[in-house]
Amino acid sequence: MALIKEVRGFTPKIGENVYLAENATIVGDVEIGNDCSVWFNAVLRGDVNSIKIGNKVNIQDGSVLHTLYQKSTIEIGDNVSIGHNVTIHGAKIENDVLVGMGATILDHAVIGENSIIAANSLVLSNTKVEPNSVYAGVPAKKVKDIEPEQTKEMIEKIANNYLMYSSWYKE
Repeated sequence: MALIKEVRGFTPKIGENVYLAENATIVGDVEIGNDCSVWFNAVLRGDVNSIKIGNKVNIQDGSVLHTLYQKSTIEIGDNVSIGHNVTIHGAKIENDVLVGMGATILDHAVIGENSIIAANSLVLSNTKVEPNSVYAGVPAKKVKDIEPEQTKEMIEKIANNYLMYSSWYKE
């Protein structure tokens, strides 16, 4: 069973049909919506500020979500895939986003809807990622625009796949 721990009077709130891997860690002021999955060795540390996660979000193996004390929070919309070993620190991620493996997103960045953050990219603090775009590099810069239908199809497919994968572990 995942480590779910109350801190400073905040107990994590977990939605319906959520898969939490046995060694996932969910601490403090964390809210997870419905149809989500938090995979092996992922850490959602809401000890110093809040982490709010929408519906059909997958947070893959080894990812770390944290915030700045009294200065930043994490908000993640619906249909979001957070790849393996991603670090999100005090950022906002809107609906229908794919964050590639090993990416880092820093405080007060905003990732616009229907966008992709490429693997191993570094999104600096206060960066505003345009909706319907791909950002890549260190630091991450806009690489190209993408059609919303194209992005939604791929991002929706990945989110749906992770919902299916999580069902295998509930049997």
